[in-house]
Amino acid sequence: MTGQHATYTPAATWFTAPEPLSHSLLESCTRDMAGLLCGTKRKKQVSDLHEEGKNAINSPLQPSSIDIHPEDTMLEEKAERSMIDPTSKEDPKFKELLRVLIDWINNELEEDRIIVKDLEEDLYDGQVLQKLFEKLSGCKLNVAEVTQSEIGQKQKLQTVLEAVNELLRPNGWSIEWSVDSIHCKNLISIVYLLVGLAMHFQAPIRLPEHVSVQLVVVKKREGLLQSSHITKELTTTTEMMMGRFERDAFDTLLDHAPDKLSVVKKSLITFVNKHLNKLNLEVTELETQFADGVYLVLLMGLLEDYFVPLHNFFLTPETFEQKVLNVSFAFELMQDGGLKKPKARPEDVVNLNLKSTLRVLYNLFTNYKNVE
Repeated sequence: MTGQHATYTPAATWFTAPEPLSHSLLESCTRDMAGLLCGTKRKKQVSDLHEEGKNAINSPLQPSSIDIHPEDTMLEEKAERSMIDPTSKEDPKFKELLRVLIDWINNELEEDRIIVKDLEEDLYDGQVLQKLFEKLSGCKLNVAEVTQSEIGQKQKLQTVLEAVNELLRPNGWSIEWSVDSIHCKNLISIVYLLVGLAMHFQAPIRLPEHVSVQLVVVKKREGLLQSSHITKELTTTTEMMMGRFERDAFDTLLDHAPDKLSVVKKSLITFVNKHLNKLNLEVTELETQFADGVYLVLLMGLLEDYFVPLHNFFLTPETFEQKVLNVSFAFELMQDGGLKKPKARPEDVVNLNLKSTLRVLYNLFTNYKNVE
C-alpha cells in the first residue's frame, strides 16, 4: 500500500539450523563427495574423448553445415550443382569485384536508363546481357526486346551467349557459363562471363586481382546429398587476363629476348625526345614519365602539329583518376589522328605497366617516325 513498507520475516526464523556434523562424519562425507566428483569427471573425460575420436573419423564423411537450397533436393541421381560458400561471399576482394562489375555495367548502359543493383537478379533473364553486349560490340542481336516466359528468356540467353562465345572462345577464354547456369542465377557463371567481356573489350575499369572463392558442390549419390569444397579463381593478374587476347611482338620480346628490350627502349626514347625537346622537355624513363598522361597529350599535339588547350587535361594531375583521364584523352587524340584504338588500357599505363606503355609508344613511332 502507498506510504507503507512491507515487513519481511528474517529467513533465520523460517528454518531450524541442523546440528553440527561431527569431525569424523564430515571427513567421511568429504571423501565420498570427492570420489563421486572425480569419478563423474573421469567418466565425462572418457565420454568427451570418445566423442572427439568419433567426430574425427566421421567428419570427412559428413556434409558441410551449409544451407541446402530446395532445388538441391530435387537433383536427379548422379547430378550435381554448385554454390558459393557463405564465407566467400563476405570476402572483401570478392565484394569489390562485384561492385566494380556493377558500376561498369551501369556506366555502359546509362543512356538506356538501365540500373543494375544485383547481378543474380538483374542479369539472369538475358535482357541486360543483351543490351551490354550490343553496346560493347556495336552489333544488334536478333532477339525479342521483352520476354516474360522462361522459354523466351532462355532463347534470348542462347542467342546472347552464342555471340559472346564466338568472340571469347578463339582467344582461349574458358567458357564457364551456360544458358541454364545463367538462368538459374549462378553468380559464379555470371561473374566469369562479365570478366571475360570486360577483358575482351578492354573495359576502363580496374578488376581486383587474384580473386578466388570457395564453392560448395552438392552431388546426389544413391538418393543422398553429398557436398565438397573446391576453389575457383575468378581473376588472376590484369596482364595475364589481357594476355589471352593480345599476344604480339612485345610479348615475344619480353618473354624470349629481354636482352633486346634496352635497344627498343632507347629507340623509343630517341623518338619521343626528338619532339618533346621542342617544348624543352626530356624523357629518360618511359614507364614512369608517361604514366600521368601529360607527356602523351603534349606529344600528340606535337606529332599532329596543333596546340592542345591546357584546360582540356590536367597539367599537374594528383589523383589516379586524373591521370587516367589524361591518358584516355591522349588515346582519343590518337584515334582522331586516324590511329587504331590502343590495345593497352589507360589504367595499365598509369599503373606503370611497361608492356602497355611500350605498345602505345611503339604505335606512335610506327605512324609518326618520319614526322619532323
